Amino acid sequence: MEVKNCKSCGRLFNYIGGPNLCASCQKKLEDKFQEVRQYLEDNPNSSVNQVAEKMDVSVKQIKQWIREERLSLSQPSADGVTCEHCGVPICSGRFCEKCKVNMQNTFSSAIDKPKTPEIKKKERDGNKMRFLQ
Repeated sequence: MEVKNCKSCGRLFNYIGGPNLCASCQKKLEDKFQEVRQYLEDNPNSSVNQVAEKMDVSVKQIKQWIREERLSLSQPSADGVTCEHCGVPICSGRFCEKCKVNMQNTFSSAIDKPKTPEIKKKERDGNKMRFLQ
């Protein structure tokens, strides 16, 4: 185990994995996420900046939740998250649907699919008894 300082409060904690946050700061962040998610359910047409202002959360944190696909906007907006490949505004994730399909096709064509081996049957003399030599 590794001991690190919490990037939010500065306390020492045993780092296991994930963000550099202690357990209490992770709990606070998760509670804030639930509040933001509830706010977006109640106000579906809100932009990222409006949510950040109303809920007292950084725009960076909201965009991170959207990129992780934990949050989803009802409609893509210019101040929200954009596709990392082509720059089109998106509602959730890292890439737009067009880029996802393009990458999927590229990846599937890059991988050689295993060929099934052909089993050749030896021609024998029918159902006769055979002896080992």
